[in-house]
Parts: sequence; C-alpha cells; structure tokens
Amino acid sequence: MTVSNSTPLHWKPVPLPIREPMYGRTVMLEPFDADLHAADLWGAVEGHDEVWQWLFDGPYASLSDFTGDIAEKQAATDRIFFAIISAEIGAATGYASFMRIEPAHGVVEVGNILLSPTLQRTTAATEAMFLMARHVFEDLGYRRYEWKCNAENEPSRRAALRLGFTFEGIFRQHMVVKDRNRDTAWFAMLDHEWPARKRAFETWLDPANFDASGKQLKSLQSTRS
Repeated sequence: MTVSNSTPLHWKPVPLPIREPMYGRTVMLEPFDADLHAADLWGAVEGHDEVWQWLFDGPYASLSDFTGDIAEKQAATDRIFFAIISAEIGAATGYASFMRIEPAHGVVEVGNILLSPTLQRTTAATEAMFLMARHVFEDLGYRRYEWKCNAENEPSRRAALRLGFTFEGIFRQHMVVKDRNRDTAWFAMLDHEWPARKRAFETWLDPANFDASGKQLKSLQSTRS
C-alpha cells in the first residue's frame, strides 16, 4: 500500500519512545544505567574489538573508559539506549537505541546496535528487535521505522532484510566515520507493513518453532512467505 501525497493524513505528532523496560520470553530490554550495565557489557565485549568495526565509537581500552561512554549514552537526550539482557545469561550482553527520533513526522531509527559474541545469532537478539519495533508501532503510533548501516556491512544488511525491513537505496558519501568514507544503506519498515511483520515474528518466536536443542525449525524470513 502506498499513501498518496495528495491524501490528507489528519496527522498528529506522536510521543517519544518511553524509557521503560520491555519484556519478552527470552529477553528483557532495560533503559541504560551505567552502574547496572557497564561492567556486564564490558565483560561481554572485552577482547572482541571486532564488534566495534561498524560502530561510531570504540573499541575502548579499559572498563573505566567504557563506563564513561555508557554514562554519556545514558544521559543522551537525542537517543534512548537499552541494555539487552537475555533470560539465558541474565546479564547485559548488548545494547541498541532509538535514534534520529522525529515525533512530528512519526519517524524513528533503530541503531547503535552492539551485540556481543554471546548474543549474536540468538533468539534473544531477534526478540529484542521485535520488542523495539512493537513499541514504536503499537505503543507510540510511529509511521516509519528505519535501519541504516555502512553499505559495506553485509551482516547488518542481511539482518535488516531478515527482520522485515525493505531496502531503499544507498546514500553515497553520506558520512565520515573513524576517518573513513561511509556510504549508507537505508532500510525501512512502515506502519501498514507491521501487522504482517508482527505475525511473522510471533510465529518464529513461538517455542514450537524450536527443537529440543533450541534450533529453529522455520526461518524468520520463511514465516513471511
């Protein structure tokens, strides 16, 4: 469905994302708290400098430096960070944020996603993305949910498509990050697409979709076909 540019929307601005926990079956998202989350996160990423390759910051030399960065993220007013806590591990092993938040237009981006090696390719990581999308579409009423990444970041581009975002193109020479050019790949999910995406997530996340060892029986993408 395409919304005509000539059709009045009777649109009203939507609220900012809420700094409250989000709960799922396999994961919990908690608003950033350096005192609660920094040490656990540092333990999950220390020695894994590769997790910072595509991010704007990092790697960090020490827990002290890292904690200072978490405190800055916690205090940020233009972004809202959440620690990702899997039920299996019981500690923060990743984070993600709502950013580039435009309530007047109903647009918000999910970004600054850090997944430690123990969180990568897990049900908890996928459910965390589901909870964030559900919050912006259902609790807040946003129209457009964005995902952007370095165009050379193939894992992120595959993740966006797997999660149900649509590729919209490349912004060439969009940024300079860590003294390197960044062409940016843009992806988005729209409000009218969310009901089908939600059904796919719920089908995939159903415990019946996993065998006794926790291996998926159907992929997330196949649940949308």
